[in-house]
Amino acid sequence: MLCGVVSTPFTSILPRNKQSYLPKSVSCSLPGAVVEHKATNVAEPLLLNAVRGVEVDRPPVWLMRQAGRYMKSYQAICEKHPSFRERSENVDLVVEISLQPWKVFKPDGVILFSDILTPLSGMNIPFDIVKGKGPVIFDPVYSAGQVDQVREFIPEESVPYVGEALSILRKEVDNKAAVLGFVGAPFTLASYVVEGGSSKHFSKIKRLAFSEPKILHSLLQKFTTSMARYIQYQADNGAQAVQIFDSWATELSPVDFEQFSLPYLKQIIDTVKKSHPELPLILYASGSGGLLERIAATGVDVVSLDWTVDMADGRRRLGPNVAIQGNVDPGVLFGSKELITDRIYDTVKKAGIGKHILNLGHGIVVGTPEENVAHFFEVAKGVRY
Repeated sequence: MLCGVVSTPFTSILPRNKQSYLPKSVSCSLPGAVVEHKATNVAEPLLLNAVRGVEVDRPPVWLMRQAGRYMKSYQAICEKHPSFRERSENVDLVVEISLQPWKVFKPDGVILFSDILTPLSGMNIPFDIVKGKGPVIFDPVYSAGQVDQVREFIPEESVPYVGEALSILRKEVDNKAAVLGFVGAPFTLASYVVEGGSSKHFSKIKRLAFSEPKILHSLLQKFTTSMARYIQYQADNGAQAVQIFDSWATELSPVDFEQFSLPYLKQIIDTVKKSHPELPLILYASGSGGLLERIAATGVDVVSLDWTVDMADGRRRLGPNVAIQGNVDPGVLFGSKELITDRIYDTVKKAGIGKHILNLGHGIVVGTPEENVAHFFEVAKGVRY
């Protein structure tokens, strides 16, 4: 049974100049979440209103990997500052890069330019991010003695530049969009640390999980305590919502997700909600179609879907009380403007009215034409419920 079905034909929410992009067959109604008919708080960014169930006239929009890689302005910075860690740990560069897409596209969310591995140095885990190779953990952690050497993270001491950058971003954006922070989830961080970097088969962390689970649980708890503190720190310094990336949790079977990821995510969310009850938390795990109900059980405010999940199916499975984010295939941005328009409206239609943040189902792919990104934002901001 669909919640909050609105009997308005879908094509009637289109601006006239966009209707020609839609296939003739699109004329169905808009299913969706139950919208609380609260007055819109114009002082709050659209994204926050949408997540909280306030009635809005369109879905807010931002894109994962919004800052960087595909933008020529970012590539120019990379030429001057080839080290990723320099770019992500220098306040001036972090602010400049974070604001590049804001100045061009005016998204409804401005996300901090950083990396989920940024806290590792402050936890006594040396690492680097090598061009063409990705993250490298110099001393992979796999023994109880090594876990004992991992320190819990104190962000104000280890990454003061993150707090400073967030504070500047809040002033620059001035509530015209929501400033977003982000962290890595415990299992995903542990995967990098145990594997020594990226992995195809995750054999090392699975060997640890199934042969020495106490060691892994000890490491996961340290990341849990640290990431809860990191979210609180980001919120205290200007982040208005925080996304948790559990990129590798979907390498676990459902029964193992319940043991090695779910309880730690729930602990983070419970901890943050006690100190920051109004802070929206978004959870993203790529390939999460088999885990949606379990992900919702974390208590997170927003579940971000990848493109392998049908948006209407995701909405039905998550229920009306959880907001959803996503989930246009990033590859669509290589297509025609008509295709991009069609996919935006198909996603909005399936997500329904309210409690939806329009986004990609993963990050922008290197080489994506900037003019197509501009078109994505233009169309998205022209949507009206």
